Amino acid sequence: MEINIRLEKPEDYREVENLTREAFWNVYRPGCLEHYVLNQYRNNPDFIPELDYVMELDGHIMGHVMFSRAELVLDNGEHVPSWTFGPISIHPDYKRMGYRLQLLNYTLEKARAMGVGFLCMEGNIDFYRHAGFDLASKYGIHYHDEPHEAEVPYFLAQELIPNWLRDHGIAEATYTPPKGYSVADHHPEDFEAYESTFPKKEKLRLPGQLV
Repeated sequence: MEINIRLEKPEDYREVENLTREAFWNVYRPGCLEHYVLNQYRNNPDFIPELDYVMELDGHIMGHVMFSRAELVLDNGEHVPSWTFGPISIHPDYKRMGYRLQLLNYTLEKARAMGVGFLCMEGNIDFYRHAGFDLASKYGIHYHDEPHEAEVPYFLAQELIPNWLRDHGIAEATYTPPKGYSVADHHPEDFEAYESTFPKKEKLRLPGQLV
């Protein structure tokens, strides 16, 4: 089997959105929103097209990840540019086979080469520690929706460039996910119209979902 990781092309968009829908369906909520986030994000100024990658297996797309600009807010109110990534999707037929980590590590190297110094994200530490992530609180970075002193188990971070925080004079800061990630919640009617263009799937409430 031949693996190829390349930049996403416009002609891939619908296929990748369907892949994302399949990857996240009933995982964090009944149904999912991630495919609509991706659909809308491509026109968002925070979207980084140079870090929008698909993974192919024998010529067929089975993985995808996108990166976004974000920001940190210092205690004095100053806003400092930062970055995040996701959704990262692997088709359900290929999960737990190491492909997600392979795709992530490849794109993290590309991000580092572009000067991306510090990433925040929300995810499972048991998986993402294998790609170099740790609790964001260990870097002095707080999550906007949790108490300032909290060690938030799902809020993770990584310095892709060593000492990036120190070199930018950042000892503590607060992170808020980019607004583009909440587009489906803010525009539910538009989301439902978009969702109606896909084949119907059963929405299930399952143990472990967040919503």
